Amino acid sequence: MAVPKKKTSKQRKHLRRSAVWKMDAPTLVACPKCGELKLTHRVCKACGTYNGREVLKLEDAKAKK
Repeated sequence: MAVPKKKTSKQRKHLRRSAVWKMDAPTLVACPKCGELKLTHRVCKACGTYNGREVLKLEDAKAKK
């Protein structure tokens, strides 16, 4: 059975483990209808469309004023 010759320091142990848990930034894509950045496979919050269809009926902010 293999046994380590020397004790692994805390710094070396933490440096090795820190690279595993790095998170990636979420992937953003432009909405094909309005061009607003949105998460992939989600409804666009600006225009309410998903996959070329209007899923949510959003009232324009300009119409309320």
